[in-house]
Order: sequence, then structure tokens, then C-alpha cells
Amino acid sequence: MRWWKRRGRLNRLTPSQLLLILLMTLLALFMLLPIVFLFNHAFKPKHELFLYPPSFIVQEPTWINFADFLKVSKSTIVPATRYLFNSIFTSVLTVITATFISILCAYPLSKHRFKGKNFLFSTILVSLMFAPETVQIPRYYVISSLGIDNTYFAHILPMVALPVLVFLFKQFIDQLPDDLLESARLEGATEFRLFLSVIVPLCIPVVSTAAILSFQSAWNNLEASQLFMEDETMKTLPFYISTLTSGLANSVARQGVAAAAALLMFLPNFIIFLLLQRRVISTMAHSGIK
Repeated sequence: MRWWKRRGRLNRLTPSQLLLILLMTLLALFMLLPIVFLFNHAFKPKHELFLYPPSFIVQEPTWINFADFLKVSKSTIVPATRYLFNSIFTSVLTVITATFISILCAYPLSKHRFKGKNFLFSTILVSLMFAPETVQIPRYYVISSLGIDNTYFAHILPMVALPVLVFLFKQFIDQLPDDLLESARLEGATEFRLFLSVIVPLCIPVVSTAAILSFQSAWNNLEASQLFMEDETMKTLPFYISTLTSGLANSVARQGVAAAAALLMFLPNFIIFLLLQRRVISTMAHSGIK
């Protein structure tokens, strides 16, 4: 019965709509290719890793790359589990802190009037244009001045201020009716109570998008481990993975280990996006509606 309903919907589509659906499907399949290659590359034996031209689909899948990754991690002074713990711990704290601070910043920009409001929001938008490399020196100066080198704060603090999250939350809060806030104030709610009881619960759809963006930034962050950490036990998994093939006598050794590690780094981002994709699409749709 459902199949006949879907077929009836397709029959009602115009040729231009069918063409658009076909093009979008082909585009989606094309964008899926890097993910398929990443999964296949991690299971390739050594003789397939260096084939020319390279093979897209693995012919003889094997777990040897993951076994070698475990062997390498056991032979290091600092175990790989320590790097993994640092990455998980800092990423979770970054997501919570960055999301809360972004909502806290977006709410007054959206629903309050004060001098310099437009200038402040314009400054936040302009900061989106700066590449991360342009702020490495200022970040290093701030972290050194605060004296938080070799601490978890050095991992979290640079990732807390994400302009894209402030923009998304402000655009979403703009959709909320002012009458709702006024009624809460008439009931005696303070601004902080109104923020926690009204604004934050209504922003839950945007929180999913903020969680994905902030988690990706924190999980893949290599800068803090390279610049702010001298203690090896305070560094994160991306730094450890970057050392797997560096300093070797040739560029062939440990390429299978690097392929397996790349898949392990990608999986958390992929799983979180699959779990929250519906809310992300809803957020992107509503953020542009006025």
C-alpha cells in the first residue's frame, strides 16, 4: 500500500522536479564517494594500499591494519587510551561550554536593545572570514598569559567562542515571538529564569547542530596539542595519529596503521551526524526564515 502511495506521489511530480531529484541523487552519491573510499582504504592489505592506479573498493579486506594500530599503541610510552581519553573529555566539555555560551550571547543580540548591538553582531560575522591560522599567535599569547599551558583549559578555551554557533542561535531566536517573552516577564520571571526556562528549551533543535559543529572542531583540533602542550600525557588523539608516520625512514611504513587511524577518527563525527541529521536540517531551514 505504501509503495502505491509513493508511486502516486512520483506521478504527480513535474518533469523539472523529477530532473531535480535525479540531479540531487547523483550529487548525493558523488559526495558519498570519499566516505566509501575511507572505509575501504582502512581494510586494505599492504599490497593494495600502494596499487597504481589506486583501487577504490578493497579486494581482500583484512583487519591487519587495526591489529597493527593496537601493536603500535602498546609500544609507546604514553598509551593510546590516554590520548583517546583526553580527546573525549575535552570534546564533551567543549560542546557543553560552547553551546551554552553561544546561546547566552545570541539571546541579548536577538531580543534586547543596547548600544553597539549591530556593531557587535557585525564583528561576529566578520570573524567568520578569518582562517584559523591567522589567530594562532594571539591564541598562544592569551594562553601563555593566563598560565594554563599543559592543562585541559588550554584545549577548551580556544574552542569556546565559535561565531557560527552564535549566528545560528541568533537567527533561530529571532523566530521566537516577543509576546511569549513578555508574558513570561508579566508572570514575574527574571531574565535569567526566562533564559533558562524559555529560551534554552526552545533552542533544543539548534543545540543538535551546535553539538555537531563544536564536536567536530574539538575532536579534530590539533593546534592545542602542538602549541600549548609540552606534557605528552595532555595531548589528544589527533596529535598521536599525526605522529604515526612522521619521523620514519620511508613513506611506506605504517600507512596501513594511518588508514585505520583515519577511520577511527572519522567514525565519531559520522555517528553523531547520523543521529542528529534531522534536527540539523530543521535548524538550517528555520535559521533563514524571517
